[in-house]
Amino acid sequence: MDKIDPKFTALATATGGRNGHTASDDGIVSVNLSVPKAMGGPGKPDTATPEHLFAAGYAACFGGALDFVGKQHKVNAAGASITAAVSIGPREGGGFGLAVTLKVEDPSVPQATLEALAKEAHEKICPYSHATRGNVDVTLAVHGG
Repeated sequence: MDKIDPKFTALATATGGRNGHTASDDGIVSVNLSVPKAMGGPGKPDTATPEHLFAAGYAACFGGALDFVGKQHKVNAAGASITAAVSIGPREGGGFGLAVTLKVEDPSVPQATLEALAKEAHEKICPYSHATRGNVDVTLAVHGG
């Protein structure tokens, strides 16, 4: 495992598990949590799941990685839209697992170019992609111009 040189550390605390509350130490993130009805929970209105939080973080992180790679190749990918669909379900080996689809859209970048940028961002730059590799099935769905 590669060691990192930490430049920033985010701190968040959760209480009550999936039917509780989670917040960052600075108060920027503060959400109530509820297990969705589809998973047998109460599905309380105006609540999030850990999968919502992971999807939002992965989408933002991947967008930054794509922009970084684009700049290295002198391609403007800053306007790309990244949608992360994070699914949860039972694993064959027991317990639960995740699957992710990253939808990358930018009609201003040719399809083949955007595919190459997304692949490089996923394989070499995005820390969420590094963290999930070998553990979570991640699919790239790229739609360029």
